[in-house]
Amino acid sequence: MFREFRSEVEDAVSAALSALDLPTDDLGVEEPPEDVSATLASSVAFRLAGEVGAPPPKVAVDIAEEIDATGYTYLDSAVPQGPYVNFHVSDAYYAETLEAGRDDEYGRLPETGEDVVVEHTSANPTGPVHVGRARNPILGDAIARILDFAGNDVERHYYVNDAGRQVAVFTWAYETFDEEDLPEPERDRSDYDLVRYYRKGNAFLEEGDEEEVEAAEEEIASIMQGLEAGDEETFERVAVVVDQVLSGMTASLERLPAEFDRFVKETKFIRNGDAEDLVQRLKDSDYAVYEEEAWQLDLSPFGFEKNLVFLRSDGTTLYTTRDLAHHEWKFDNYDEAVTVLGEDHKLQAEQLETALEILGNDTEKLRQTFYSWVNLPEGGMSTRKGTGVDLDDLLDESVRRAREEVETRLDSRIRDDELDEEDIERIARQVGIGAVRYDIVSKQPTKGITFEWERALDFEAQSAPYVQYVHARCCGILDEAESSGIEATTDASLLDSPEECELIATIARFPAVIEEAADDLEPHVVATYVRQFAETFNAFYRERSVLNADDDAVAAARLGLVEAARHTVANALSVLGIEAPDSM
Repeated sequence: MFREFRSEVEDAVSAALSALDLPTDDLGVEEPPEDVSATLASSVAFRLAGEVGAPPPKVAVDIAEEIDATGYTYLDSAVPQGPYVNFHVSDAYYAETLEAGRDDEYGRLPETGEDVVVEHTSANPTGPVHVGRARNPILGDAIARILDFAGNDVERHYYVNDAGRQVAVFTWAYETFDEEDLPEPERDRSDYDLVRYYRKGNAFLEEGDEEEVEAAEEEIASIMQGLEAGDEETFERVAVVVDQVLSGMTASLERLPAEFDRFVKETKFIRNGDAEDLVQRLKDSDYAVYEEEAWQLDLSPFGFEKNLVFLRSDGTTLYTTRDLAHHEWKFDNYDEAVTVLGEDHKLQAEQLETALEILGNDTEKLRQTFYSWVNLPEGGMSTRKGTGVDLDDLLDESVRRAREEVETRLDSRIRDDELDEEDIERIARQVGIGAVRYDIVSKQPTKGITFEWERALDFEAQSAPYVQYVHARCCGILDEAESSGIEATTDASLLDSPEECELIATIARFPAVIEEAADDLEPHVVATYVRQFAETFNAFYRERSVLNADDDAVAAARLGLVEAARHTVANALSVLGIEAPDSM
């Protein structure tokens, strides 16, 4: 109801300003500080004071007096307070929030009719996913989920780099070295198996005999040229390596979970001629120059110091060239293209966007978001040298630690349901992986993260287990009510304590939080909300007994509030990609 209430407030302020013959371009509607009882406030009096020639408090009084709340459903009153106009909600606001919260899909926004493609992860298929890059699939998957919940038709894409030098090196190494030359794989899975060849090949190119290295480089170059020439045999050679490694990588990503609707290969745009056509169009542009035996775009008129190379001296394209063709394909097939990238790709992304504009594309359809790295206290990570911490290791350790925590809490559980070994394993997985996801997605993407176990798995602090426990508690109350024959109602008139009103008001805000997160591509907005929601629910739980209320009608109304709370927290966790346990 918060979105509807905000719309009514904006309409009321606009109508009042028009009646006072004042400009309506900036209404100043915002959420007030926590110590103000109003749901929304307007600071427009500050802006208009100079134009009116009166102090802001006097302007606020005039605006408030001009507002008639009788024609609105959720707006009860407009009250001046100093230079602000505060807006209070009606009884219908609370009643309809409770009713809406009974829907399993509460918080989902109406369909927009927009087709959105979200490209994320797209890690090079050279070995297991490592922790440093874990933020991309977690952030990207959450963004896709939020955009879907906000009413868009979303497709999740993984853009596969199967045409660059790294893959050529990998293919050469796989075809060159024997199994007996390699160490035992760390896990029995294709990406762990094949990454040994990649590491062996890189070590050879760095340390091998000069003549043998030169011969290897010639073979690697021939693979790259074969791809560029559209040679089917070369495509098949590369696919043997890429497809096996990608299969293993996606097994890791599914544990998060991060799943994809489509894997789009770079070679698609070589094979269908799009890259070749794009190169010619770039050559024909006013910004094309041929320098240092390579075709480049001179982007200095757009503020870039460095040119964008799009065709090497040997006639092969670069990753960015093929990505330009990839983006034009996305523009042709989707209303909006969202890309999640590491901060080290920011300059390249800005150059790409400029090149797309030069090619005549509407880049308003493109939204790119950037993130900083995830570190562990133990130090850095590198797939190439084989010294990294793999995502699988992080998830295994998190589940192990979560299990230990769950087992230590078994004797202090309030619920009388018996947890068997399968239940404990399930809860450990839900809590452990949820802890990793929440700890990463709850931070602003541009801020670096050092993952710390103690913080992530803290059941009492700002963590996933703390929020998940609220859902489990709601489920326990609802199960007990069902056993006792108590049925929930939505009689908000019986819920007038500060804790009850605050919880309903927090539930009402959830759809607006989804809207904000989708508009700004910021899942941490939902993470912050759901943590605050958990705090609000726990305050209600401490102060207001549900099933043991003095009055049966009050108990039924509070049960309806718990039902709405359960749907809210479940859906908020779901859009973050975190499971909501029924018991803990």
